[in-house]
Amino acid sequence: MDLLEQVADALARDVLEAERETGDISLMEEVKKSIGASSTTLEEAFLTAVRIRRAEARGRALLSDLVRAHKTTKADG
Repeated sequence: MDLLEQVADALARDVLEAERETGDISLMEEVKKSIGASSTTLEEAFLTAVRIRRAEARGRALLSDLVRAHKTTKADG
């Protein structure tokens, strides 16, 4: 992973964690605007990292639900 991806991913993780802690979903947009004013390259990498992290979270939640449903079905059967 190159420096741009490392920085963008670390920032994305921190912003998503702050959103979870505060419940303020506008944090990502505020950070995006701030970094976009200085570096559109970092802004795009940050947005990509946010999308990837959010998609991963949805995928993991779905997998957890599917495994739980399978175990419940198996236990009932």
